[in-house]
Amino acid sequence: MTAYIIRRLFQIVLTVFLALSFLFVLYFALPGDPATLLAGGDGRVPNPTTIRQVTDRYGFDDPMPVQLFHYWERTLQGDLGQSYQSGRGVTDILKETAPRSIRLSIWAIIIEIVVGISVGLISAVRRYSLVDRITTIVTAVASAVPVFVLAFVLQYVFAVIPEKQGWPDLFQFKTSGRGDDSWVLFFIPTGNTWRYLVLPAVTLASVTTALAARMMRGSMLEVLGADFMRTAKAKGLRDREVVVKHGLRNAMLPVVTLIGLDFGTSIGAAVLTETAFSWGGLGFYIADSVGRRDLPVLLGLTTVVVLAYAGINLLVDISYAWFDPRVRLGQGSAK
Repeated sequence: MTAYIIRRLFQIVLTVFLALSFLFVLYFALPGDPATLLAGGDGRVPNPTTIRQVTDRYGFDDPMPVQLFHYWERTLQGDLGQSYQSGRGVTDILKETAPRSIRLSIWAIIIEIVVGISVGLISAVRRYSLVDRITTIVTAVASAVPVFVLAFVLQYVFAVIPEKQGWPDLFQFKTSGRGDDSWVLFFIPTGNTWRYLVLPAVTLASVTTALAARMMRGSMLEVLGADFMRTAKAKGLRDREVVVKHGLRNAMLPVVTLIGLDFGTSIGAAVLTETAFSWGGLGFYIADSVGRRDLPVLLGLTTVVVLAYAGINLLVDISYAWFDPRVRLGQGSAK
């Protein structure tokens, strides 16, 4: 197991290095000179002296390999740099944005677990029933609707219309912002924060919940047809006991794997959701830094996203290796 973990850690280090190095090179491949854009900004024509000062300050005239070397040298020392636009330290921006994305991801995963697993389980147990057919249609639609479209629909239906119609405050959600931005136990909203949390959390969870439900249905149907399930029924156990105690536990492994990877992905992949609701998390600032050509912010925040995804992926792989020694030995599932 130790050797397997070491191999996976080496792969994570290599993945992070290649991903960030690629972003670094891609930054300078984008149209426009970075020094000119930073010196002018907002469409203004910059002074050549200002361009020269910006170039010297950020070392844009150094060869690409030299700039990349200096970047990794600073990063390995824990210095993520400062924003080109605001001058704020990237570490400070990270401390401000990461908790917001993590909280949003936690609630999206909670929705995925509760709704996805429940719907998939019911659909499998009542196969070919009306409930199963409705579930299949709804999950297919949820998987196909673009996130930004769903975001604007939810905003209009559950925020704009209730406000115009004067509905009670309990049924009025908010279209953007974070409200009081006050929390208990890190992720439990207090004050009016929950009004701003519901819609982005549902939006972020929509696709993953649909996928979890469909995977849960397929996995449960496979388990229901297994020999040990028929044996359990032959022993006289009640249907509910057979499904919950014997079927659910065996059908959960692929679903838990999906949920674990979804959590790592959603922390930084919620660009459209955070932008649509002005949530101000990692995804929002990553998208904003691309438009502003703010390289330190882009690389610093992306570093956290890549590490989060790689770390959770490692935990999932370790769990597989723990349950199946053939995984850590590099063998296939069958000889």
